[in-house]
Amino acid sequence: MKVLVTGTDGYIGTLLGSYLLDRGQDVTGVDTGFHRVGWLYNGVRKMPYSLTKDIRNITEQDLKGFDAVVHLAELSNDPVGELDPNITFKINHQGTVELAKKAKKVGVKRFVYFSSCSVYGASSTSASDESGKTNPLTAYAKCKLLVEADLKPMADNSFHPTFLRNATAYGASPRQRFDLVVNNLAGLAWTTKQIKMDSDGTPWRPFVHVLDICQAAACTLEAPDNVVHNETFNVGDNSENYQVKDIAKIISETFPGCSLSIGTRGDDKRDYKVDFGKINSKLPGFKCKWSVKKGAEQLLKIFQAIDMKADLFQSRSHTRLKQIQWLIQTKQIDSDFFWTDAAKA
Repeated sequence: MKVLVTGTDGYIGTLLGSYLLDRGQDVTGVDTGFHRVGWLYNGVRKMPYSLTKDIRNITEQDLKGFDAVVHLAELSNDPVGELDPNITFKINHQGTVELAKKAKKVGVKRFVYFSSCSVYGASSTSASDESGKTNPLTAYAKCKLLVEADLKPMADNSFHPTFLRNATAYGASPRQRFDLVVNNLAGLAWTTKQIKMDSDGTPWRPFVHVLDICQAAACTLEAPDNVVHNETFNVGDNSENYQVKDIAKIISETFPGCSLSIGTRGDDKRDYKVDFGKINSKLPGFKCKWSVKKGAEQLLKIFQAIDMKADLFQSRSHTRLKQIQWLIQTKQIDSDFFWTDAAKA
């Protein structure tokens, strides 16, 4: 299958491009290049050819000849999304819908969209399945639902969208992110030998390793049309719903000499458990191979191998908000988040 993966220079995309190549797919990447600065370790054997282009500028000609699009390339988390919600809607919602329309028009049959379990927002009293109530609390999460709502009516016998609602990602990637809960706490444990939480850590959150996310995308591409046609799958495993304080405890126990203190603040409104029964029973070949404990051990080994220093952990290279703010401050991207002429030069 000839597959276009958007966002191949990102945290997930760097691994996904290589993962799909290893599964025998013919992969081409596309990425705007905002986050190419960060390279934590040499952790992929090969990467696909990648076109440098904003998804808003992708043309029908760019999409011709592909059997599938796997779409990752959006503003990638809640803090970045809240910088300018209007721009977030233009990129994450409108940009994605226009990309899907162009893909369908030129005959792309599969469109795999990376959504998020953050669409559930606040629902910890029971585990949310794909048919349950949604309650997105941020521009980022709201855009995910808007895309799902706009793409579902586009489905027909020749166009098969699939929506992967990923749990909160964690784990090692060459283009590492330290603004994700598990990765951030692991970085603190390594560089400071302590985890000090201001919050009480009671909110629930589902977690999934970045390689299990890659596995879900691969299984979706390989599944028969009728299995994934216009379907939504929560991506993760029922055993991987945790309270944040339990995540902190797992990491503090994994990293030698790390102390842990839990605060009393309870101001995090994001609080939800997720049911992952559907993907584990309906998507052929999918089963999570990772746990938070195993992921913490992976991160420890990599930090040890590269002798990671605090300045690297804290740098803009591995935190999305810091990098975008720097690009804005240095006038490398404009108010619409396009590269400026100065940056191109």
